Amino acid sequence: MLNTAIESQKRTSNDDDKFSILIPSWNNLNYLKLCIESIRKNSFFKHQIIVHINCGDDGTLEWIKEQSSIDYTYSSENVGVCYALNASSQLAHTDYILFINDDMYVCPEWDLALWEEIVQIGHPLFFLSATAIEPKASSICSIEKNYGTDVSNFDENRLLAEFTQFEKADWNGATWPPNIVHKKLWNLVGGYSIEFSPGMYSDPDFSMKLWLAGVRLFKGVSRSRVYHFGSVSVKRVKKNAGYYQFISKWGITSGTFTNAVLKRGRDFKGLLAAPRMSWALRTKGVYKQVVSLFNRPDFKQF
Repeated sequence: MLNTAIESQKRTSNDDDKFSILIPSWNNLNYLKLCIESIRKNSFFKHQIIVHINCGDDGTLEWIKEQSSIDYTYSSENVGVCYALNASSQLAHTDYILFINDDMYVCPEWDLALWEEIVQIGHPLFFLSATAIEPKASSICSIEKNYGTDVSNFDENRLLAEFTQFEKADWNGATWPPNIVHKKLWNLVGGYSIEFSPGMYSDPDFSMKLWLAGVRLFKGVSRSRVYHFGSVSVKRVKKNAGYYQFISKWGITSGTFTNAVLKRGRDFKGLLAAPRMSWALRTKGVYKQVVSLFNRPDFKQF
């Protein structure tokens, strides 16, 4: 339940902006400053930046108010990533909505690589992700290389000198931020699902909604690179039971969807085809649905 009002401030209007960049932030001012600085410094194009400030009592609210080139939404409490993205997306004035975490640093021409993919695709039925470089790779979609575990020991100069040197093929299964969709597609599927608040498993849920809307191009773009310090806010938040919520909603596990359907992490080979689910996977889905029933909060109260 949303227990606080969400305020919004639209202060920019630039027809030259390529993307509307949504950045949810929860008392991570030093990371947020670095993220925005990297966007300003390393982007090929100009972009609209929209920050959702959760709480902001670490000085974030005051700092954002001083940045007249940044639009923002604000909640006095932490409303989570789903409400934050949906609120901030309402201020978007470009055709493309890009979601990035505040603990990410974008590398030079990250946006040009995404834009060239969009132009080549030529239609709005796509979902693209940039490729993360992480101190400890969180998945096979990431490149593992340590340039610092937090802002205080971040080796920016070495990252900028080396980030293009790592071989990585474009990969299937775009899901995680930074990711980008056409605004028409975002609106069609209704943004991020608030039943997953504060946000665990909202990423694969969003991908599932895009799949059902006809998207078959889920591509991780290797040339678009960002440095990711690693889920700074997620470590502090009280998590929802997203694993079981996903099963209850879609009838399969998120792992089955991302591995069997999106083929996440495998080399990109083009449009995805609907898979034939094996008897074992179908049985697993039914079993997990039953298990998920007993893990629903509304069931546990009886």
